[in-house]
Amino acid sequence: MKTSFIVLLVLVSAFLSTGVLAQKTTDSLAKQAYLPDCIQYALTHQPVVRQSVIDQEIAERTVQSSLAAWYPQIAAGYNLQHFLKLPVTLIPNASGERIPTALGAKNTSTVSFSLNQSVFNRDLLLASQTADAYRLQAAQTTVNNKINVVVNVSKAFYDLILTQRQVDILTEDITRLQRSLQDATNQYQGGIVDKTDPQRARIALNNSMAQRKQYRDLVGSKYQTLKQLMGYPPNAQLTVTYDTLQLANEVVVDTLQLVNPQNRIEYKLLQTQGRLLNANVRYNRWAYLPSVSAFGNYNLLYQNNSFPQLYSQTFPNSLIGLAVALPIFQGGRRIQQLKISELQVQRLDWDLAALTSAVDAEYARALATYKGNLANYLALRENQQLAEEVYRVINLQYRSGIKTYLDVTVAEADLRTARLNVFNALYQVLISKLDVQQALGAIQL
Repeated sequence: MKTSFIVLLVLVSAFLSTGVLAQKTTDSLAKQAYLPDCIQYALTHQPVVRQSVIDQEIAERTVQSSLAAWYPQIAAGYNLQHFLKLPVTLIPNASGERIPTALGAKNTSTVSFSLNQSVFNRDLLLASQTADAYRLQAAQTTVNNKINVVVNVSKAFYDLILTQRQVDILTEDITRLQRSLQDATNQYQGGIVDKTDPQRARIALNNSMAQRKQYRDLVGSKYQTLKQLMGYPPNAQLTVTYDTLQLANEVVVDTLQLVNPQNRIEYKLLQTQGRLLNANVRYNRWAYLPSVSAFGNYNLLYQNNSFPQLYSQTFPNSLIGLAVALPIFQGGRRIQQLKISELQVQRLDWDLAALTSAVDAEYARALATYKGNLANYLALRENQQLAEEVYRVINLQYRSGIKTYLDVTVAEADLRTARLNVFNALYQVLISKLDVQQALGAIQL
């Protein structure tokens, strides 16, 4: 009783500590969640990853279950029967005449113990030779799912912070437009400009406020998308944090790298599948070999015509033996199965060739997209600097009465567009960089 209580206490403590750890993790992400934090959380809590880990455990249990047949198989049996009418056998008497004679006891019971040890069995031999490959396949599937989770979470994270940054830019633009509206109104009231200047300022301000409202609404939905990809509680608080300068520094990737399909987890999975298929070829070749097993039996036989006295006396017997089974002719089934397994190996070779070609094309496409997005980002970043300078000069000229407010409006729109375009381009570069790294097989876990 004391031992059971201790075990229960340990289990409850482990459960509570797990819950506290999960709560701490959620609380920390609610305050501050960088991209590595989101990825780490996803690799632990994402349902697909958790399922893959369970699949690995299932694979291990399956291997152990298959290999268990190599151990001695011990069984016990019990039998009880009552003859309503004993069987009759014709037994010749002294004169040679066959007399019908009832043989046996009305009540019989048998208690048996048997032991069987496989010496050679192709099913067990296949299980032994493919155990490591089967485990490796499950582990590689987990890695593949984790890589996809890392890429998807990263893209969702970048998409979210882009939208947040767009809201920030529009908020700054609204502050600037409100100041411009106040200046234009003051100048109109002072008779310096006509009524159209404050009206233009109001139009620009309303457009920016409507656009900010649109992006703010998108932030909530993109938070939910990120939570779903992370396996994060949908109603829990999550606050992403990022460093704009660090993001800008992360856009660079070595474009001189050569793609090697063997670095891809998909290629490794096909290689593991090839090991299993080659083992299946050997398995079908072993179909021409006999199955050999050793066995031993010990039986306790009870017989008596009186049921109450059935177990008063026993008649034990025992035996040991060797069993050999060799199928001689099966209608050509073994030949066809061997050919099928060989054709499956050939088909896998073409799968590897197709994957190699697809990886080359995927890398070329991803690299071209990345280079184009990077060039666009650099150009737009320069445009932003120019737009800031143009707006600063025109705004000063407007205040000096040299430029009209229309020029200021155009400069403000150009600046807003330039700043938004820079972050859109940065997002595209980061996404295409992920595609390049995935094509290279550079995302390792």
